[in-house]
Amino acid sequence: MRTNNFKILLVFFSLNRTFAEIINLINMRRLITLALFAVTMTAQAQTTIDPYQPLMDAYDKQADNILKEYRAIHEKDPNGELPESKAKAKILSDRLDSIGNEQLKLIKEIIRDNQDNDLPVKYIKDAMYQFSYEELKAALNPKASYYRHPDLEIPKKLLAGYEKRKPGILFHELEMKDVEDKPVKLSQWVGTGNYVLVDFWASWCGPCRREMPFVVAAYEQYHAKGFDVVGVSFDQKKDAWVNAIQQLGMRWRQMSDLKGWKCAAAEAYGVSSIPSNVLVDPTGKIVAMDLRGETLLGKLKEIYGK
Repeated sequence: MRTNNFKILLVFFSLNRTFAEIINLINMRRLITLALFAVTMTAQAQTTIDPYQPLMDAYDKQADNILKEYRAIHEKDPNGELPESKAKAKILSDRLDSIGNEQLKLIKEIIRDNQDNDLPVKYIKDAMYQFSYEELKAALNPKASYYRHPDLEIPKKLLAGYEKRKPGILFHELEMKDVEDKPVKLSQWVGTGNYVLVDFWASWCGPCRREMPFVVAAYEQYHAKGFDVVGVSFDQKKDAWVNAIQQLGMRWRQMSDLKGWKCAAAEAYGVSSIPSNVLVDPTGKIVAMDLRGETLLGKLKEIYGK
């Protein structure tokens, strides 16, 4: 019986994983799979036959075998400190990424080839965070027969958020305070002649912390060429915010209204999950959003060269 394992595998595929994080995710994957099994038992009678299930199950089985190999490494080397453990983990991680890529490719084909039925609904729900703005917009085609399905409410909200920060529109003004409690505006730095990454983050956000080394590397490499970063924090506690700035080596400008998810940026930019960001060109126009990891560095290389 299908338990939507591909949804969980895409979580592995989307993260910058350390050895310890992989082991934690494996344990989490087992718990979530049991929960999804119960949900699937309830919904089975209402579910149409999915001709893609055998192929998805095959991907899941490949992933399960890889995760068993991860566990074997962990049992011999719990902290993943040995060179051979790190090398093997890297190989397995790459294999998981490859399977995740294949699953995502198949999901896009399923959506494309089933515009006249409801089969794409569950795939859109499970993979929506893996789609770019353009891909999610195409999946939520108003002419598709599944467009008004009630289960697509959350993907539609996500798309509405993307619309507020999509490439091609001008940046939205924000008025907050800096770490010294001085009022600041985003327009003090954005739209003034340089490329600026407006980075939405929080001290309590684990994925934000894992992503920050890439932002630091981008800043260090391209700041002298005009590239700048403005951090917009979704924190509520000032001490935690300021300490994280120092701990993570964030040498760029920061602003926050210390309202958490009620932060003005959440509404203005449609941010429903962090880390998130927009890259704004010298004129104030958004040219890219949600650039992560090597993708951010690649985009800046495209702009500035090596």
